[in-house]
Amino acid sequence: MPLILSRMESPVGSLVLATREDTLCVLSYDTSFDACRGALARSHPQETVEPGETPASVRSELEAYFAGDVAALDRLAVETVGTPFQRDVWAALQRIPVGKMWSYAELALEVGRPSALRAVGAANGQNPVAIVVPCHRVIAADGGIGGYTGGLQRKAWLLEHERRHSHGDVASGGQLELPMR
Repeated sequence: MPLILSRMESPVGSLVLATREDTLCVLSYDTSFDACRGALARSHPQETVEPGETPASVRSELEAYFAGDVAALDRLAVETVGTPFQRDVWAALQRIPVGKMWSYAELALEVGRPSALRAVGAANGQNPVAIVVPCHRVIAADGGIGGYTGGLQRKAWLLEHERRHSHGDVASGGQLELPMR
């Protein structure tokens, strides 16, 4: 079964998706199909990649997320390809509750490698499925927003969106203060 490349518009800009049936393999921002094909050739060297339509199940869950159903991300099937360490980090990212943020130190502790902050940060930055594997929920130790491959404005938007629509204690306050450091 080939990987299908498609594009979807969202409140945070154009998204490029690579899917296999109803499973999301890549979600990236403003990437050309050629750039995404190149990345897929490296991560999925045995796979055929074809342009096509986003599966309705994937599109509807992403649309639900952007409409405020932030739990919709948990309903999406995701397939990531990486080293065992990267996959451990990406699995840990999916355990960060909606509306919460962890520091890189907390993420490193979660994967059982508390002294591997740089390696954890690098794996976080190589996450192939932005938004759904929520690397945007990782912030700097000083409480600053930190970096984000998709850009700091997108990260701030995603964090505020999740804060506003989550049902935990984070959502009960006012505007989320995110210093851009």
